[in-house]
Amino acid sequence: MMSVTKIRGTIATVICMVALLGSVATAQIVGPPDTKRVKPPGLEHVGIDQRLNEQVPLDLEFQDEQGKTVKLGDYFKEGRPVVLNLVYYQCPMLCGEVLQGISASAKVLKFTPGKEYEIVTVSIDPRENSQMAAAKKANFMKRLGRPEAEAGWHFLVGKQPQIDNLANAIGWHYQYDPKSDQFAHAAGVVLVTPTGRIAQYYYGVEYSARDMRLGIIEASQNKIGSLADEITLYCYHYDPRTGKYGPVITNIVRLGGVLTIVVLGGFLALMFRREPGRAQAASANDPRQGRA
Repeated sequence: MMSVTKIRGTIATVICMVALLGSVATAQIVGPPDTKRVKPPGLEHVGIDQRLNEQVPLDLEFQDEQGKTVKLGDYFKEGRPVVLNLVYYQCPMLCGEVLQGISASAKVLKFTPGKEYEIVTVSIDPRENSQMAAAKKANFMKRLGRPEAEAGWHFLVGKQPQIDNLANAIGWHYQYDPKSDQFAHAAGVVLVTPTGRIAQYYYGVEYSARDMRLGIIEASQNKIGSLADEITLYCYHYDPRTGKYGPVITNIVRLGGVLTIVVLGGFLALMFRREPGRAQAASANDPRQGRA
């Protein structure tokens, strides 16, 4: 029988190697905005500034998709991180892609919105109302195809001061263009801890389900997830520069070394255990042993 240590070592190495291969397959082209690049006219103030570990104002009031007045803090519960994203419901293109990216990731995750984590979508357009929020929610709940997640994905609208306070708190800068009657904004989502601290940023319109799962586990302070997830987090760390998880080679090599020692030690112990038995069996079968 394999010892618990040996089993864990085997699991650790397998998970790390599989995850290492998976990181190549799930790599995304879209990265964080280049703040040093000169932005075109009309986009000077558009982008995302990371404000890791900053507190999100949980006392801000909005209206949910049913027209009920709620506080942002109503969606922050013990052990449940929040995937927070700012869009506007009449956006002709980018916002829909962001929501589709969230939906695609949530569909793959074994975690369920409303159980292990929450999703909060807030409109940046103060002219939008709860009916628009309800229509957008119905659309994406249909795409998600998980009825049990309906209680965990919230679509909110609000007034300009509350929207601005939230956007500034998470470093999310957008700009309204009166000529096109549209908002210029960056694409991404923010992962927030159950206490309202900003934990991670994910950029672009596609979000790796693996990264999202690991981020949710970390943001919950390992209150959810499995042993395999904990070992994977030992092998992978979140990189704020890319908004993705990357392999920690030193930890992977360390685990590989431990596994090698465990396997070699187990092999030697097994061999030494077998040798006395073989010697006794050989002695019992030797016909010369019975002669005086």
